[in-house]
Amino acid sequence: MSNPISSIFSGSPSLDKAALDKTKRKALERPLDGQSDPAKAAAKSVPTPKGDEVVLYPFAQKAMAEPAFDRAKVESIKQALKDGNYPLNSRRIAESFASIEKLIG
Repeated sequence: MSNPISSIFSGSPSLDKAALDKTKRKALERPLDGQSDPAKAAAKSVPTPKGDEVVLYPFAQKAMAEPAFDRAKVESIKQALKDGNYPLNSRRIAESFASIEKLIG
C-alpha cells in the first residue's frame, strides 16, 4: 500500500526509508527552473562576497566617539577621595553588601 501524500510504500520501515532516500536523491538531482545543472544554478544565484562592511548611523558614530561617562566628574571624585573629602556612608555600603549576599545565597 502506498502513502497517498508522498506515494511511497508504507509497509516495512526499512523499505520506507530506502524509498524515501531514493525520492530525496531524485529531487536533489532534478534541474531547477529548466536549467541543466542544479549546482550551476545555485552558484549563479549566490553573490560572491567582496568584503565586510559596517555602516553606522550618525548617532551611533557619535556615541562611539564619546566616552560613556563624564571624565571631569570622575577626575573630581578621584581627587576628593585622595583628599579625604568624598562623603562615604558606611551604613549604606554595608546594606548594599548585605543585599548582594542575600542574592548570592
